[in-house]
This record gives sequence, structure tokens and C-alpha cells, in this order.
Amino acid sequence: MSEEPSATETWDGTNKELFHSLEHPGYTVSSDPTTHVGGWLAHRAGLETSAEDDTLDWIQTEIAPYITKFDYSTMPIGRAPKILVLYGSLRPTSFSRKLAYEFARLLELLGCDVRVYNPRGLPVRDPALENEIKVLELRALTHWSDGHMWVSPEMHGTITGTFKNQIDWIPLNTGSVRPTQGKTCCVAQVNGGSQSFNAINALRLLARWMRMPCCTNQSSVAKAWQEFDDKGRMKDSGFRDRVVDVAEEYAKFTAVMVPVADDLTNRYSERKEKIKEGRLLTQAEKELKKTIDESRKA
Repeated sequence: MSEEPSATETWDGTNKELFHSLEHPGYTVSSDPTTHVGGWLAHRAGLETSAEDDTLDWIQTEIAPYITKFDYSTMPIGRAPKILVLYGSLRPTSFSRKLAYEFARLLELLGCDVRVYNPRGLPVRDPALENEIKVLELRALTHWSDGHMWVSPEMHGTITGTFKNQIDWIPLNTGSVRPTQGKTCCVAQVNGGSQSFNAINALRLLARWMRMPCCTNQSSVAKAWQEFDDKGRMKDSGFRDRVVDVAEEYAKFTAVMVPVADDLTNRYSERKEKIKEGRLLTQAEKELKKTIDESRKA
């Protein structure tokens, strides 16, 4: 029997074949209780019904017969879109997590390969902690993905620190690689009170800054405490219909965008820099080079 992969093999990209495989140990319904890594299929937990539980999955019973989806194998993408779902709260009863799970279930119904990241255990952004396992996991998942589904609560009129911290840990570039450039993004928020669009507007700003084309549709669920039942599932409402619309459009949007992402992000200025420098420089390297050039002129 082969040994279980080490944390290093699992998260730092040395074993890319394993990381991209559906056999990866991260595909579980619960995270490691100590490190909080894995558990990418947490949205599947509790979906099975028993003789004592007559709860029905509304996605399978009400939506599946009517939802439209592409046959990805016949499209230029040629495979299932790979979607990373991020949410913005650590509370066990977090409504952003509940909504993120509903999006994950819908995207799976639409034929996507979905992984949900658990933000618990991710340290506050600190360059000295770049080798922490939760940081490595988040960055590896970002490289793996074709697009991100972002769900944040609105707090004090904007996104939460928990959500922003996840974005802060994803670098704009690592050498010549831009982890998010050209990947798609879809945004949603939950509110404790009346409907607002502050959080999703902030998320769109972040996506633009991360060079991620953002799906035109979006979801803002007002008075979220009224929209979910005791099992964390959305109740039938206009908000739920909108969530389905958003997921459906986003799956198609990503499938169409992935094959042309490299062409869309093939920029003159970056080609020029690669020819001159051999690769894309980091911002720190550019600043250092600028300082050296100026000192030489002086």
C-alpha cells in the first residue's frame, strides 16, 4: 500500500498530477480537524437522506429537470470547468458558507469540478508565513482553478476581513506567472438586513484588480436569516431563483472563456518585458531596477 501524500506533496505543486486528480485527498466532506486543510466537498455533507429524514434536495428534485447545461466534451474547453468557491465567515452557522455551498451544489449539477476552500486556519497576511499549510493550499487551489465563485457577508458596508484576507494571500504575480489573470469570477453576498450591493461591488473591484473577467450576473440575498431553513438549505423564493440563474450563467461563462483566456491576456507590454528581461518581473524587482537605473544616470 502506498503512503499517504505528505503535506508538501499535497500543496506546494511538486505533485501536480495528484493535485489535479479526482483522487486527491482534499476531495473529502470534512477538513482536517487540526490543520483545516481539505474538505473541498463539504457542501455534500448531510445531503444523504435516511428513513427518518424526509428532507429533499431541492436542487435535484426541483432544478435538475429544468436547468440548461453544456456538453463540455464537445466544446473547445473539452472538460469540466474547474471552480474554486471562497466564502467570508468563520461562524459555524455562517450564511455566506450556506450560500457558498448552494452555489457549489448547483455548479456540480451543471457539470463543473468544484472545490470549496475552508478559510479557518488561514493566518492574517504576513510575508513571513508564506509556507503555512493553509496559504499553500489556497494558492495551489487558485492555480488549479479556471475560475472563482466568491461569496461574502456584508459587514459595515463592505466585505469581511475573513474574505479579504483570502484575496490578500493570492499574489498578483509570482515571477512570470499571474495566478488569477484570465480566470473567471462570479460574485455574491448575504445581508443581515435589507438588500444591498456594497459587498458585491467591492468584490467586482477586487476581481478587476486581480485581472479576472467577472460574470455579468450576481446575487445579493437580503435578510439571509429568513432565506435558509434549519438544515442550511435555501427556501423557495425569488432570491433562490436568482442564485440558480447566476450559477447557470457562470458555468457557461467559464466554459466559453477558458479556451480564449490566454489570447485575451496576451498583452504587448508583457511580451515586450519578457523579450527584454526573459520573464515578467515582480513589482519589487521593477522598483529595484528603476532605482539602479536612476542611480547610474545620476
